[in-house]
Amino acid sequence: MSNHIIRVLFMPARSRLNKGGQSVLKCRLTYHKKRKEFSAGLQINPKNWNSKQQRVEPPEPDAELINTQLSLIKTKLSQAFLFLQVKGSEFDVDDIYKQYKGETPKKELGVMEVYNIHSDRIKKLVGIDIKQVTYSKYVESGRHLQSFLKHKYNAKDIKLKALKSSFLEHYEYYLKTEKKFQQSTLNKAIQRFRKVVKYAISEDYLDKDPFILYKAKRVKKEVVFLSPEQLKKLEETDFKIKRVQQIKDMFVFCCYTGLGFTEMKQLRKSDISTEFDGELWITVRREKTNRSYKVPLLPKAKEIMVQYNSEENEYVFPSISNPNFNAYLKEIADIVGIKFNLTHHIARKTFASTVLLYNNVPIEIVSKLLGHSKIQTTQDSYGKIVEKRISDIMKKLKSLD
Repeated sequence: MSNHIIRVLFMPARSRLNKGGQSVLKCRLTYHKKRKEFSAGLQINPKNWNSKQQRVEPPEPDAELINTQLSLIKTKLSQAFLFLQVKGSEFDVDDIYKQYKGETPKKELGVMEVYNIHSDRIKKLVGIDIKQVTYSKYVESGRHLQSFLKHKYNAKDIKLKALKSSFLEHYEYYLKTEKKFQQSTLNKAIQRFRKVVKYAISEDYLDKDPFILYKAKRVKKEVVFLSPEQLKKLEETDFKIKRVQQIKDMFVFCCYTGLGFTEMKQLRKSDISTEFDGELWITVRREKTNRSYKVPLLPKAKEIMVQYNSEENEYVFPSISNPNFNAYLKEIADIVGIKFNLTHHIARKTFASTVLLYNNVPIEIVSKLLGHSKIQTTQDSYGKIVEKRISDIMKKLKSLD
């Protein structure tokens, strides 16, 4: 049977005759090999029913009126079916019947409907609890989810109750093969969708989490940073072009402070103050986590900052975009002899690794200085470096024997 048609069959309930020899006329609706039977609200003498022609015949009283009513039932069922098709969401035989009866199913929202409801809630939190970029990421992930539903189900939406445990596996496969996403990128898209599902459960749109057994594939990225030798060579290299020299100084400054690009760009002189120990500290708000944290101003960072001390400018460094900054870094890397792709973020990695961990700073302090909300985040990223440092120390101890 085609997936795009319904079958309507009328039949008398011959086993249930009333005292007048009449039985209820039943209607059987079939769609996708699923049936829904209900009373047509009519009673006839089964002997007067022509099953092949699907009509009642004389001597049945009011035969013409009954046949007209049956025709109306078929028309209304067809209209209900057509309405659901045009709507574009996945539906079943029960939905066709409910539409025919004029009923609105409660809490049977579609996946995209709930996703959009959740996104609207997120949007209202922009500037309060979240950044605009967070909302934009949800909108972007919503477009990926929409395209997956079209690809997999040929529908604009499917019902929440239709979600199965395998849905995320199919979604992950789609993002990987059709969208060509890296594992870390598709993990984020799925993570956002799972938050929407948890929201649906909290609002009683879903009874239970269909993805409770799903486990995302973890991605372990190698931490790339400048070695002590590379950092020293970079520091000692001077560039004749003023803008290139500025980029180098700003990069080295971040190697000794761990500031992200946005924090560096927005760093004001008022963010630097003398603290309890009589030393200068930077107080910044981490863009990614929206949390404040403090970083001591190490001598090399202080030396660079003094060079850019301008009375007419409230910001420490000249303004530049991230793409332009990284473009200059590529040129700098070629001149200094750094073979990997040098980006601003590597300065933050260098601060954590070469400047802190390689100098035996405990990882819990490293976590604080990086502004991480959880020490687990630091351990996941820099655990291997800590292990290597321990190994180097142990080798030195063995050599003392």
